[in-house]
Amino acid sequence: MKIKPLGDKILVQRLEAESQTASGIFLPESAKEKPQQAKVVAIGTGKILDNGERAAFQVKKGDTILLSKWGGTEISHDGDDYIMLSEDEVLAVVS
Repeated sequence: MKIKPLGDKILVQRLEAESQTASGIFLPESAKEKPQQAKVVAIGTGKILDNGERAAFQVKKGDTILLSKWGGTEISHDGDDYIMLSEDEVLAVVS
């Protein structure tokens, strides 16, 4: 079974949290923050505009994006964790 986002929705997977600080200190699981970077796994068909056409996405599958720590809806599927969010919730594309 695959997950196919609808409309202007984007399916992303958070990148792993850093397990070590820049100075070399290893962080326990309880001290790690939610990473704000994620990889785009799938995109929907686009938002419907007033004229009936669909808007093109500004992100594409495989892009690394920035999102807020608490944005989107968390989903678990086949043992993997994903986040479903609207394109409006994407803060930036990381290049």
